[in-house]
Amino acid sequence: MHETAVTGAARPEQDRSLLRVMSLTDAVLLIVGGVIGGGIFLTSQDVAAQLPSPILFLLVWIAGAGVSLLACFAFAELGAMFPEAGGQYVYLREAYGEFVAFLYGWIMFVAGSSGGIAANSVGFAQFFGVAVPGLAGDHALFHVMGVGFHAGHWVRSDWLFTRGDVVALSAIAVLTILNVVGLRRATVLQNVATWMKFAALAAFIGFGFLFGRGDWSHFSGAGFKDAFAHGLYPFMSVMGVAFIGVFWSYDGWIYASWLGGEIRDPQRNLPRSLMIGMAVVAALYIVMNAAYLYALPVTGIAKSDVVAQSAASVLFSPRIAFWLSAVIALSCFGALSSNIMAGARVSYAMGHDGLFFRKMAGVHPKWRTPAFALIAQGVLSAGIAISGTYVQLFTYTMFGLMISYVVTVAAVFVLRRKQPNRPRPYLCTGYPWLPLLYIVLIGGWAINALVERPRESLAGSVLMLIGVPGYLYWKRTNRKRALS
Repeated sequence: MHETAVTGAARPEQDRSLLRVMSLTDAVLLIVGGVIGGGIFLTSQDVAAQLPSPILFLLVWIAGAGVSLLACFAFAELGAMFPEAGGQYVYLREAYGEFVAFLYGWIMFVAGSSGGIAANSVGFAQFFGVAVPGLAGDHALFHVMGVGFHAGHWVRSDWLFTRGDVVALSAIAVLTILNVVGLRRATVLQNVATWMKFAALAAFIGFGFLFGRGDWSHFSGAGFKDAFAHGLYPFMSVMGVAFIGVFWSYDGWIYASWLGGEIRDPQRNLPRSLMIGMAVVAALYIVMNAAYLYALPVTGIAKSDVVAQSAASVLFSPRIAFWLSAVIALSCFGALSSNIMAGARVSYAMGHDGLFFRKMAGVHPKWRTPAFALIAQGVLSAGIAISGTYVQLFTYTMFGLMISYVVTVAAVFVLRRKQPNRPRPYLCTGYPWLPLLYIVLIGGWAINALVERPRESLAGSVLMLIGVPGYLYWKRTNRKRALS
């Protein structure tokens, strides 16, 4: 069992005082709301651009759900064993030690979680601006003069703040403050936003198939034989690239594990929330993409910048774009809320272990939330949103995040040998074959991503290694504190 090098007397007084206030329903809605952001409305274009067949287009979404579910089985065992704030960070710490756990927590803080928050806030602002034209994001309100580093030297840089920037920053600020003043309040808002999102998507799908002007012939066309026309390796390579968008769209199911320290009866509810949440998301994604295919052929999906709007125009009317923009804005807002709520728990756990700023481990005495970690996360995310680097950061970290999932699934094997007597309220379904299958599949995908997208993959690795000096510093500081 993990023991920190910091004595109990050296810990902040409010450590380990987070409240278990989230029910099973709350945890499921957190996952559904966190996963279903802007991805389902946008990334289908990238997937369709890689695949020549409507069958393969749908199959890749089904396969993505199945592969993600394999990871959920393993995470469910780990989450029931270690129902603590930080989730995956804790699992990696217990299996491999503090260094591996730190690298994961570092990349999540500086790019993964913060980049996701920035991307969702900007997506919310863009589509909210379409739904409310007065808040459209292309009108500059004011600019700030500063300096930036470019081409090896410092240059003057002017930052233009638009209405869209103000909307994005306001969304981050409001949701961060709401999370600071109480998890229960933030959870209520999260639940309402997710139910509204679910109702809107169900209406789009139901009315689209029942009354929409689609064409079932779009489901026929090139099949497996045509896909293999150029050989097995080109086919597998193209499928691997298509999976980048699919995995990005499914990412977010991990949020419940990050909040493991605040879920009631976590040994029972955490595994159930992962299974139910992923099943709901998978069903919505598969049927939603089938609705796109009913409206547009695969080639049409590949050419559309916002597939949902193009599909809605065909199924219903071009005038529906206004309402759909509001739905997409709501979806991004719900995902933003989930990300802000869950992301700060990782840096909180790092601070608790003395592997990050100690103030990150502080819990507000009244609201019982990791207030400093939430605020720090909000400030960093706001800076990334303004800088416009969130797309690159999220792309760079996708490779590292999938590797972290592989390593964490492998932790099931490591901990069964390392801690054989620790209680396991839930045992990984299909052990050892299903977690091994996940490791093989995602390991192969990672190798393909490294070959096909070497720049993005290596950039993510470099970004992770930048944190190593920080680890050495905090580790040394932690050791000195323990000896004093």
